[in-house]
Amino acid sequence: MRPLRNPAIRDGLAWLLAAWMRFCFATIRWTREGEAEVEAIWARGGGVIPIFWHSRLALSPASWPLDRATPTKALISLSADGQFIARAMGRVGFPAVRGSTANKDKAQAAKGGSQALRDGLRQLKVGGLAVTPDGPRGPANVMGEGVPLMAKLSGAPVVFLGLSCRPAIRLGSWDRAVVPLPFGRGAVVYDTALYPEGAEPGEVAAAWTARLTAVEARADAITGLERT
Repeated sequence: MRPLRNPAIRDGLAWLLAAWMRFCFATIRWTREGEAEVEAIWARGGGVIPIFWHSRLALSPASWPLDRATPTKALISLSADGQFIARAMGRVGFPAVRGSTANKDKAQAAKGGSQALRDGLRQLKVGGLAVTPDGPRGPANVMGEGVPLMAKLSGAPVVFLGLSCRPAIRLGSWDRAVVPLPFGRGAVVYDTALYPEGAEPGEVAAAWTARLTAVEARADAITGLERT
């Protein structure tokens, strides 16, 4: 049996991961770029869609200060691994909406889509919904139409999050996940967008893939983390 299918092991590991993230975030020296635009979004209130590549999931809470950012939930898959991530993220201030925006076609979105999409749109009426647009299985750093459709249907702004730290551990997972180490250098780079009127979701997905990759590359340039 896989360890994460055992609730006791899963919950214990989630507690350890959350504690590790809090310790690392407190000891890393952070550089932040592009804060003015996102601070204005937080000040206005309402829905917002923060997005980041799946490989930077363990860094994401550092980008969203709980004392002033829009209260946000995280869209996390229904798998056993997703349950583990949901428990850990919940401990650092991001309750979960379970499901995935991956492979949602236009017809599905027009009808309200899956329960996760419906719950996500409901969440965007009152707050934020954090999404990894290449999760939960990839391909890495490729955005499908789910996030653009959610932005179109909700009218919520998208916040692109470039996240990096060094030193860090690179896991051998499909996304080459980055796990922070303490006492290093970190970077958060923000960019924002609204769904462009009249655009096709596929076109928007391609453009937003490039923008999200660009802010991540900028964050890696700041910290010196080698890109893969």
